[in-house]
Amino acid sequence: MNKKGRLVCVGTGIKLMVHMTPISKQQIEQADIVFIAVASSLMGSWIKELNSNIHDLGQYYGEGKSRLDTYKEMIAAIMKEVRSGKNVCAAFYGHPGVFALAPHKVIEIAKKEGYQAHMEAGISAEDCLYADLAIDPGRFGCQHYETTQFMVHNKNIEPSAYLVLWQIGIAGDQELTQFSTTETKLGALRDKLFGIYPEDHEVILYESSTVLLKESRIEKIKLQELANVETSLETTLVIPPLRNKKL
Repeated sequence: MNKKGRLVCVGTGIKLMVHMTPISKQQIEQADIVFIAVASSLMGSWIKELNSNIHDLGQYYGEGKSRLDTYKEMIAAIMKEVRSGKNVCAAFYGHPGVFALAPHKVIEIAKKEGYQAHMEAGISAEDCLYADLAIDPGRFGCQHYETTQFMVHNKNIEPSAYLVLWQIGIAGDQELTQFSTTETKLGALRDKLFGIYPEDHEVILYESSTVLLKESRIEKIKLQELANVETSLETTLVIPPLRNKKL
């Protein structure tokens, strides 16, 4: 028999207000308490209009602090309210299950302890990427990796398919303590890619727009220029196929 507490993790989508699904909005409005991990204060303010009992998970991040420790604190805070018998909603930027360890783990813990817990899908940066760059992943194929994992591990890359490297803005952060990268680390990523692609291969720096009146960042550069670009936590590197197949 399920215990009284309940948990649902939802996604806010990427664009403010317009990307949140009706069911996610409903879950936020009906919750006893809402935990938020969002990309902007505007998103946080809007969610507070839907439910005034907000707990900001962003407070657990810290410069030089391992993100694994941050995620443990997030999970502990959420589970404390679930165990108290509340109807808990945790709202995460984009899709709650994409590049988000805490939602998956807290749902797993809640279920093991006998509470109702599930996840609702949200619009992710990947969804926006396909729309903004006019990419159909089913045409040539699409490979996705977190950038540091790609740098550390030897992946078998198929150059006739797209390669998408997420979080290049923290490239090379194996300790999970940084919120930026360096020219040296981007240079190491560039050099690794030189083993697959020519130096003059055109690649794309992508950042999805978070508000309606702002355009997404779609910056095309040569691969050899990668070490000198400006990046943020939202920057994704998209590498088009080396050889296009005619379909």
